[in-house]
Amino acid sequence: MDLYAPRDREPGPLAGVRVLDLSQARSGPTCARQLSDLGADVVQLRPPQRGELPGSDGFNLQRAKRSLLLDLKPPRGREVFFRLAAQTDVLVENFRPGVTRRLGIDYPALARANPRLIYASISGFGQEGPWAGRRGLDPVAQAMGGLMSVTGPPGSGPWRAGIAISDSASGTFLTQGVLAALYARERTGRGQWVHTSLLESMINLMDFQAVRWLVDGEVPGQAGNDHPTVFPMGTYRTRDGHLTVAAVMGFERFAAAIGAPELARDPRFADPRDRAREREALRAEVEARLAEHDTAEWVERLGRADLPCGPVYSLDQVFADPQVRHLRVTRRVPLPPGADGAPPESGELELLRHPVTLSETPAGVRGGPPRPGAHTREVLREAGFTRAEVDALIAQGIAAEGAPARDFFER
Repeated sequence: MDLYAPRDREPGPLAGVRVLDLSQARSGPTCARQLSDLGADVVQLRPPQRGELPGSDGFNLQRAKRSLLLDLKPPRGREVFFRLAAQTDVLVENFRPGVTRRLGIDYPALARANPRLIYASISGFGQEGPWAGRRGLDPVAQAMGGLMSVTGPPGSGPWRAGIAISDSASGTFLTQGVLAALYARERTGRGQWVHTSLLESMINLMDFQAVRWLVDGEVPGQAGNDHPTVFPMGTYRTRDGHLTVAAVMGFERFAAAIGAPELARDPRFADPRDRAREREALRAEVEARLAEHDTAEWVERLGRADLPCGPVYSLDQVFADPQVRHLRVTRRVPLPPGADGAPPESGELELLRHPVTLSETPAGVRGGPPRPGAHTREVLREAGFTRAEVDALIAQGIAAEGAPARDFFER
């Protein structure tokens, strides 16, 4: 049975759900992309003058969405928008708090027009409070959420994580909130406002480091590649690279597997607390043995000993790994003609799939990224506008079928 065979053309669990995506950058588009992967019809709504994240980054975030260009500032643009919102299940936005109110498209205004609407918001620091009006970005959330204080080698000063973790986390948490709100609407018939922030999501991901302070009164520090509280569990040098192993899952088996059974009898390493206290001495003993063989051999030996372990990969090695290939974590999708930043030699892109498998209503990547404005006429006609009305909206510059190239970072 091939559990990971692509089923991208089958209806997903959110088939029939319409989403308006007003968000930009990464956090909001991550939520909308996940809803699309789960089968929702996502319409990406942008003003004609606004750019997108360029190249592969934008392609991955905007895949399988439809693109509508509409200016919300003129009164006629807002009229069009309200008609669209009245036919929408979910709206996703990540404006700074107060912007949607000034535009007249905040949750109270849209809920009056569509009481079943689920209005999903991401902000940098929350919808209220002394920092609510500030612009939020992932590195700031990493700093203020505590992640940078526990990342990196001990005593080395703050380190940023290598990925935009608060963006991805807040988008994912918002998706969870939207799914819960859709379920609640089945019972109540009413939509609701669902919101999170980069800061809240980052703090929540701190998880057991956070509760070490909240419950134990301990301020966690940096632990480098080690587990912060138990040892040996981390990354160690081998003859040709590095190996990550959780030796605490069976220290005696680990010692025997690396050819050093005497370590399990050494009084310095008698119990977990001793091993944590004497971690540098134990590290030296372990790495002396691991330096005798290559990483691949240690993965095989430790696997036979039923110890969790794995090599440290670069990204090209990740996608070459046989287990990753078996999981089919990517999909190939068509590339829109003339897409900015696209590989010139290919009409396809390889992008990440949604990492959850559903047996009956599968998630899938149901298309590539849209050309800006490619679906403006289609979406407006579906909303009930006549051909003449759509022509007039485009002629007046309120809607558009294409957008001039514009750098997202020069707004």
